[in-house]
Amino acid sequence: SFAYFIIKDKLPRILTKAIDTLHRHKNEFFEEYGEKGVEAEKRAISLLSKLRNELQTDKPVTPLEDELPDAPLWNRYLDYQRNLSNGNGEPSWFQSPWLYVECYMYRRIHAAVAQNPPIDSFDVFKEGKAQNFFESQEAIIALCTYFQELLKNIKDLDEKQLREELFKLLQVSLWGNKCDLSFSAGEDTSQKASPLQSLENMIPYILVNDMEKIWSLLVSAKNRNIEKSKFRVDIILDNAGFELVCDLVLADFLVSTKLANEVHFHGKSIPWYVSDTTKHDFNWTIKQLQSGNHLWMSRCGINWEGNLKQGIWVYHDHMFWTLPHDFASMAEVAPDLYADLQKSDMLLFKGDLNYRKLTGDKKWECSVPFHQALNKFHPAPLCSLRTLKSDTQVGLQPGQGEQIQASDPEWMTSGKYGIVQFDAGL
Repeated sequence: SFAYFIIKDKLPRILTKAIDTLHRHKNEFFEEYGEKGVEAEKRAISLLSKLRNELQTDKPVTPLEDELPDAPLWNRYLDYQRNLSNGNGEPSWFQSPWLYVECYMYRRIHAAVAQNPPIDSFDVFKEGKAQNFFESQEAIIALCTYFQELLKNIKDLDEKQLREELFKLLQVSLWGNKCDLSFSAGEDTSQKASPLQSLENMIPYILVNDMEKIWSLLVSAKNRNIEKSKFRVDIILDNAGFELVCDLVLADFLVSTKLANEVHFHGKSIPWYVSDTTKHDFNWTIKQLQSGNHLWMSRCGINWEGNLKQGIWVYHDHMFWTLPHDFASMAEVAPDLYADLQKSDMLLFKGDLNYRKLTGDKKWECSVPFHQALNKFHPAPLCSLRTLKSDTQVGLQPGQGEQIQASDPEWMTSGKYGIVQFDAGL
């Protein structure tokens, strides 16, 4: 299976890279913390080497032994997996659901560092995320410039033009999702060219295109615009770097055009899937843009800092996003988060991992309706913006999957195809 190659080849490469990163920062840890820093680095490396060995030799998945607040939830989930196997042996690295062991690896990477003060807040993936941001500078400048020029006459756009611009920025946010470091095992995935140039050519690669549905939800709310009612959009973020900038531009567009009054962002509370956005990445990106030596780039950064200060934008991270559960169990496992998402008028889920968790990461028939695959997860109307990097896809037309398969056998995992898939819910 596709999952087998990820576990066999990609995950050990990601672990090796994490070990290498810690090793390279040895002098820095010594300068900052003395011998204590070096000892902590050695202990973290030894835990990661042990983890890599367990993975490569298909050892049983072991309970977490750290004191971090989510450990009991993880261990309860392991018990649940054990019960599923009906006595067919312990869940192990190659004999378990892919989603579970992959999430488990990232949680163990976090524990290896977090249990070893004084280096406990070190993010082994931080450099890769920063590198993606810096190497995508030209594309970021092109996007910020386009957006700032658009803002100059945003008041004069008629409804048709507004719709066109929304569709453009939705597509930019969709294709921004190609830059995924866990998918490339940390190899360079920066965006070199302006994403706006190629949008027309990319339309045929959008297999489900529900942009009209998103537009009608947003515009009907805007036209109703009763003074007191607020329209809230929540973006459940995926990658830092270039993709995050695409998401921030989309969010700014929504509030600048009054299609939304507030945007809530949801990131990860720990380093996750190599390039996922944490609070540090979120704030760092806005600071980098602010201090950028390009007028429109720094203007974006300054405006976005302002949005956060005024509470038009709100950043959240919740432990649930870095648990192994799919979203159908959110109401039970994290009722507080579910209740918060119910206050939203539209949820935008970015990226492949969120899609896998939305659909339970199952081997669905491609034509199964999206609504059915969501398995009663419905806090609010929701949309997935995702480029396909794993073999789970629903909501296609009958025969559509088979047709693409015939001409492009790698279609589900190459990142070449995308979806903008909407579910209005109840």
